[in-house]
Amino acid sequence: MSDAYADAESALEPTLQNVLDQASLKWIFVGGKGGVGKTTCSCSLATQLAGVRDSVLIISTDPAHNLSDAFRQKFSKTPTLVGGFANLYAMEVDPTPDLSELEGLEGGGGFLADISTSIPGIDEAMSFAEVMKQVQSMDYSCIVFDTAPTGHTLRLLQFPSTLEKGLNKLMSLKESFGGMVSQVSRMLGPSMPGGEDMVDQLMGKVDQLKSVVEEVNAQFRNDELTTFVCVCIPEFLSLYETERLIQELAKFEIDSRNIVINQVIFPEEAGTSRLLQARIRMQQKYLDQFYDLYEDFHIVRLPLLEEEVRGPDAIRAFSQNLVHPYKPALPPPAAAGSNSLLEELQRRVQEQAARIAELEAQLAAAQG
Repeated sequence: MSDAYADAESALEPTLQNVLDQASLKWIFVGGKGGVGKTTCSCSLATQLAGVRDSVLIISTDPAHNLSDAFRQKFSKTPTLVGGFANLYAMEVDPTPDLSELEGLEGGGGFLADISTSIPGIDEAMSFAEVMKQVQSMDYSCIVFDTAPTGHTLRLLQFPSTLEKGLNKLMSLKESFGGMVSQVSRMLGPSMPGGEDMVDQLMGKVDQLKSVVEEVNAQFRNDELTTFVCVCIPEFLSLYETERLIQELAKFEIDSRNIVINQVIFPEEAGTSRLLQARIRMQQKYLDQFYDLYEDFHIVRLPLLEEEVRGPDAIRAFSQNLVHPYKPALPPPAAAGSNSLLEELQRRVQEQAARIAELEAQLAAAQG
């Protein structure tokens, strides 16, 4: 382990134990660049949380849902108990907004759906608000979000302001055309229940969703209730994405103090492979940069494994690396009188000597 690792680990514990110990946390986001292992890390964290909380819900907001693949169990938009657990539930959110309620309204529901989708981003915002409304009505002590790649996650965090802009635009539409639309709707169909016209009904629905998202947004900005765990790998693009994500989280005033660096190759496990040795040198360069940039973060290193982490048992075993720093297994001691590295070097020397002798013979033949 380099001095940078030793200094960092002596300053802050290189685990996610701080997340488990903070009993006040309600919302935990796990995110980062695509392909770095966010789902494995979020499932592992949820597994650890299930051991210290009464009930835990893990939600996938990634359009390419992976929770079902990770746990080897089919999930839907309804919370389902994960096999092998008594208090861990999972659900996969459909990113496509459900406008069936609007389309089912009397006297022009299709018109309302068209209005709602004409405002950029408001369809996803309304879908997210509906999810939040559903989640808030559930009694879970902690909710883990397995988010989409960085760009989608940042859009998700912008949804409250998107809804606010959309509502303001709808209000201006009502002021401009509300009277005319109400007259047309009365001519084309019966009045809305309770005497409300369709514009008022849409306004009430969007306003309700906005209030839900504003409440959730306030909780997101509270570091006693919310934290964001960044997942990355020791490569340049992932380092860049992580830096961008952390800066954006700071703008949104969302707490972030944990970084999980996945797919790390430990020198003790590289053996004599030149490829692995080269990858270790490359990774170490970026690991050093992570420790330099984020000295006030808990940095957790997870190993690159020989096979995928799938199924409750594999996830449960892998999750131990989040709370206990991974210790690579030492290579077995060499048998008496043998040294694998020395033998490998001797073999290479013999091959080169034979090659030199062959070239010398070719050279002598050419000169003769």
